[in-house]
Amino acid sequence: MKIYILIFIATLSVFTTVFAQKEVLNPKFGSMLNSLLAHNVKEVLPNNIPKDSTIVFLDTREKKEFKVSHIKNATWVGFSSFNLKKINTIPKDKKIVVYCTVGYRSEKITEKLVKSGYTNVSNLYGGIFEWVHQNQTVVNDKGVTEEVHTYDKVWAQWLDKGIKKY
Repeated sequence: MKIYILIFIATLSVFTTVFAQKEVLNPKFGSMLNSLLAHNVKEVLPNNIPKDSTIVFLDTREKKEFKVSHIKNATWVGFSSFNLKKINTIPKDKKIVVYCTVGYRSEKITEKLVKSGYTNVSNLYGGIFEWVHQNQTVVNDKGVTEEVHTYDKVWAQWLDKGIKKY
């Protein structure tokens, strides 16, 4: 019986790896994400998010990243400064999509939201990078922009579209 369980887990692991790598447009980016993320919260791809103005987008990047560009109408909540009090007016059943640069920081904040009772929250798989890769727009205080803060030069290698800003 134990051997069947091990085979099942191994098969599931391979399926998850292959599936995750096909989700994003760049397979190498997908491989990196698959190894970086814990995949323990609901994940959503940009093109699978309905065009619904009632969805709340939470940006977990640092303020300087948010100022370069962000998803339209997103609320900045930060990562190192994140506090549940920042979102206490959002109903626990509201559709929420949490994002950062590639999905790591937002995955951690999504975990906190789920543990706090939020029931309809997802991590944006691939973060703002995949958002831009899938031809979604980003904005700043002047309107639509091509600029994307890439966190640093190491992470910049994963941005295939847009203008890289550090």
